Amino acid sequence: MARKGKDTRQLQFDFEPSGGRPDAKGRTSSSARKARGKSAKTGAKSATGKSAKGKATKRNGPKKTAPAVQGAGAASVPVPEAEAPPLRSRRKRGAEAATAESMAAKQRDISVSEFFAKNRHLLGFDNPRKALLTAVKEAVDNALDACEEAQILPDVRITIDPVDGSENRFRMNVTDNGPGILKAQVPNIFARLLYGSKFHTLKMSRGQQGIGISAAGMYGLLTTGAPVQIITRTNPAKPATHYHVQIDTTRNRPEVVLDEECDFDLPHGTSVTITLEGRYQKGRQSVDDYIAQTAMANPHARIVYRDPTGQETIYERQTQEMPFIPVEIKPHPYGVEIGVLFKMARNSRAKTLSEFLRQDFSRISPRLATDIVKKAKLSSGLKPGKITVKDAERLYEAVNATKIMAPSSDCIGPIGEDKLVEGLARVVEAEFYTACTRKPSVYRGNPFLVEAALAYGCKDDGGKSNGDADKEPLMRLVRIANRVPLLYQQSAGAIYKAVLDTNWRNYGLSQSRGALPAGPLVLMVHVASVWVPFTSESKEAVAHYPEIIKEIKLAIQECGRKLGLHVRRQRRIREELKKRSYIETYLPPIGEALRDILSLKEAEVGRVVEKLRDTLERSRKM
Repeated sequence: MARKGKDTRQLQFDFEPSGGRPDAKGRTSSSARKARGKSAKTGAKSATGKSAKGKATKRNGPKKTAPAVQGAGAASVPVPEAEAPPLRSRRKRGAEAATAESMAAKQRDISVSEFFAKNRHLLGFDNPRKALLTAVKEAVDNALDACEEAQILPDVRITIDPVDGSENRFRMNVTDNGPGILKAQVPNIFARLLYGSKFHTLKMSRGQQGIGISAAGMYGLLTTGAPVQIITRTNPAKPATHYHVQIDTTRNRPEVVLDEECDFDLPHGTSVTITLEGRYQKGRQSVDDYIAQTAMANPHARIVYRDPTGQETIYERQTQEMPFIPVEIKPHPYGVEIGVLFKMARNSRAKTLSEFLRQDFSRISPRLATDIVKKAKLSSGLKPGKITVKDAERLYEAVNATKIMAPSSDCIGPIGEDKLVEGLARVVEAEFYTACTRKPSVYRGNPFLVEAALAYGCKDDGGKSNGDADKEPLMRLVRIANRVPLLYQQSAGAIYKAVLDTNWRNYGLSQSRGALPAGPLVLMVHVASVWVPFTSESKEAVAHYPEIIKEIKLAIQECGRKLGLHVRRQRRIREELKKRSYIETYLPPIGEALRDILSLKEAEVGRVVEKLRDTLERSRKM
């Protein structure tokens, strides 16, 4: 039955459980839905409700009556009850519930290549412009690494040609004079992810993960369908091998499309060609910028680069000296965690724990190994293969409680201060250069080294320096890791943070809060390590380890102090030249005034002016 509220003009109705009833105006009241229980009792007393109940009983069995609408002074009007369909018929049919058996049937292995094919942005193939840069970078890194390991001065040629005049499809080729690749290794190197020789070695190298060049080939296959083309030769007396390979992403295995002998212009070396979808654009974060920064960090390499427009740039070799060749070292005890220590001990062939510590780690002498075992309260005759997790935990705590010498720095190859300046001058024309190489340090047991080079008074394309302080651009920061330029995610890395936290006002430069300093300068920071802690698989930024940030700051500050001396000296010279210009400006009028006052002759005026000029110039210091 309808009820009228005291504080509202809206009519409230009672409804049956089967559904809501429309009011006098055809609307459904929310309060009526809440009063379904009451409506059953009220509807049973009304005559109209009895009629509705009878009809409902014939159709759907026993049912409660529908209420009648009552208005003020109006007779009751029976409301016909709408026949509601059963509850099940109103539900949409959804997916069937899964069972343990059905879920188990869907489980299967995921290939690493299949994963990266769907998540290629993790490897640096976010967009066509970056994809072209990443493919060139991976091929050049491999070429330089191969030449240096064979102690050959690198001679690298890079060409990028548009395919059939297309604007978004390119054929990229990188050729080097390295030692070449064995025939059996070619398919795995270029068409299999996580396959390489550097992941398990502790020494400085450009490549680390065994992903780069095969990921570039996979991207080219996905975007163009073309396989990777390789020509390689290991010996002048042997013919070159020509391969076409592509990756099977389902199994992460190479597929050889072509294998034949061919001619090659070089006595030994490798040529890699990848056809891929990309976008070529000049400017910052471009292939051109990467090649220029690679030339800065590798002055011992000769690089020839031809861009898609046909313009060729040659970076001649600046030194005939080979860079320092890093030596592989054993892991340092401070860089090993409990789980890794336990695994190494169980897999060791040593007969005792002391022998295990001496053989499998660096910087541990026989006496130090004995002391560590005693601190851990373990038996000296305990075999490493029978060690338990609790024993490994006690051994780990004993290692970290013992003072151990820092790892050897033979595994790191610095560029060197002189070579840094030569490399910077190779690309940047400036009036002042300086560089600094820090001593090796350690993070998580991994040795690393930081170098910095700075060029001030950089000239623009016209060869002129910008003297307007108000219009000076911000510092250009060049980040290098293991001689490889890092072009993306500049503000996300430790190098940018260290530069930003440095107070450049102390060195005569202007700097706004939270910004790089302003001035015509280029700063290059090089981080070298056996394992550079990158923030992602695409190797675009160095992680924020406090030890690394501290060393970067110290290297920058040393370069900054030299820069401050130069800036202040140049400022004094400019001020002195300005004051000397006053002498040239005002001495002639002074001579004329003396002539009029003292009635001097022209010859006497000349002698007086010369004496004044000589006296004033000697009193000024540059």
